[in-house]
Amino acid sequence: MKTVSVAEQIVETLVRAGVRQVYGVAGDSLNSITEAIRVRTDIRWTPVRHEETAAFAAGAEAHLTGSLAVCAGSCGPGNTHLINGLYDCHRSRVPVLAIAAQVPSSEIGSSYFQETHPEKIFSECSTYCETIAHPSQLPRVLEIAIASALGKKSVSVLVIPGDVSAQAAVQATRSTPFVTADSSVRPAPSAIQRAAELLQQAKNVTILAGSGCAGARDALFKIAEHLKAPIVHAARAKEFVAYDNPYDVGVTGLIGFASGYHALMSCDALLMLGTDFPYPQFYPKQARVVQVDIRPEQIGRRVAVDAPLVGDVGTTVKALLPFLPVKTDRTHLDTALEHYRRSRKSLDELATPGSGRTIHPQYLARMIDEIAAKDAIFACDVGTPTVWATRYLNMNGERRLLGSWSHGSMANALPQAIGAQTTYPARQVVTLSGDGGLAMLLGDLLTLRQVELPVKIVVFNNGSYGFVELEQKAAGLLTFGTDLKNPDFAKIAEASGMLGIRVADPADLSAALTRAFSHDGPALVDVITARQELSMPPTIDSAQAFGFATYLSKAIINGRGDEVLDLALTNLWR
Repeated sequence: MKTVSVAEQIVETLVRAGVRQVYGVAGDSLNSITEAIRVRTDIRWTPVRHEETAAFAAGAEAHLTGSLAVCAGSCGPGNTHLINGLYDCHRSRVPVLAIAAQVPSSEIGSSYFQETHPEKIFSECSTYCETIAHPSQLPRVLEIAIASALGKKSVSVLVIPGDVSAQAAVQATRSTPFVTADSSVRPAPSAIQRAAELLQQAKNVTILAGSGCAGARDALFKIAEHLKAPIVHAARAKEFVAYDNPYDVGVTGLIGFASGYHALMSCDALLMLGTDFPYPQFYPKQARVVQVDIRPEQIGRRVAVDAPLVGDVGTTVKALLPFLPVKTDRTHLDTALEHYRRSRKSLDELATPGSGRTIHPQYLARMIDEIAAKDAIFACDVGTPTVWATRYLNMNGERRLLGSWSHGSMANALPQAIGAQTTYPARQVVTLSGDGGLAMLLGDLLTLRQVELPVKIVVFNNGSYGFVELEQKAAGLLTFGTDLKNPDFAKIAEASGMLGIRVADPADLSAALTRAFSHDGPALVDVITARQELSMPPTIDSAQAFGFATYLSKAIINGRGDEVLDLALTNLWR
């Protein structure tokens, strides 16, 4: 009988859990595991150029499928590079298992070459992190790690010394089937009654919908109709909530626009459904609040809640509906919808081609939306690309939208696109990449050609950290440390074996995007966009207004009047 190694046992367990690829960078402490993958046809090793990319890619796969995804890093620096991507996975609540290889077990505690303590390092970005010190711990510990990731929709970390993974496995006497946490949870009847009474008494109810509304669209629309309530959505909920929604009034928050903000501020009762929206300044100050969330720890941590409901959105809303008579007064809803129409019209008017010397980023986002496939998967970098994505990309029930919504990490778009394209090789995957974000993990352009992934990268190249500049101006500061001296990204793409196109004239944009999106292979479109475009939040307080005025004065006094002129030409004179 053939002896099975611990590494082979690990890989066999992963396959049984439905895992079909492992993202990572090879290293000696991972050799037994990568060899166990190499000899199989039902799972593959997906090599990337940076372990952070591996973690983001796994997170994208887990987000899109709801199934377990896996990344791996070798000992020391190899697995510490995973940490930023794993933070994003953890905060996005997607089921990911990270294999963190360790130095030889006999050397642990001796300050050995590349020695770290992963069980400490990963404790804050995982719900389960354990070390395998002996073969007898497997497969039970691995099964617990997988169950924890799937059940809690979070990150599990398995730390294993390279020598242990090469040892002979101890055969398990039994195994447990893996299950996902899709159970229905219904609040207590008394809590349902209390929430229903509060909503009945309110005159103007607004719904704030989060990603917890995924799979509960019918229930969401029914309660909006009962309450005649406009629906404001958080950015991460856009792909689930915004399309074909007769109650939608847009996104709110720093990347939102006016209609969503005012729908919240004008209500006397707020119904929060599956959202942990983090910005207190965008919550109504006087409204009574009903919050529905399957995680009790999230209720009340952003705003004071009058009626807490612990349950999943679909089940809880269905329980509420019999207690809610259908309202007839549509004044609040119609006012919010009309405000949304005006806000939408204003945003669409900004999505114009621009002059021959620059391209408005709003126009670029609109063109991406129009040319991309109806089932495209989009990944947007943080900062201004996220703003343009949430304002101009239209979802339809088939399209998907990835971002670093909670962790807010730079450089997420390309790695997430790698995970999306690996998982769905036949679908079109498009990034909205910032020039700063792309440059941060630029090396993984090489992954697209090596692994033959036809990702389409669109670079919003404004030569700056654009959102940081906006924040500095709002604080009354001169922009500093935000200037980017970029290369020609299209030429870098060509040197990497990809199609590369550089666009500086709005008249050339449509043809360039069409060519890139239809190209049979990876493609990059480097688009020179306006640097001084203001991605304004839905409201500006007095401190921000004073900050902008201070910035303008400082810019002129410090001989940077060209910035002021460019700002005016870009935003006022079109």
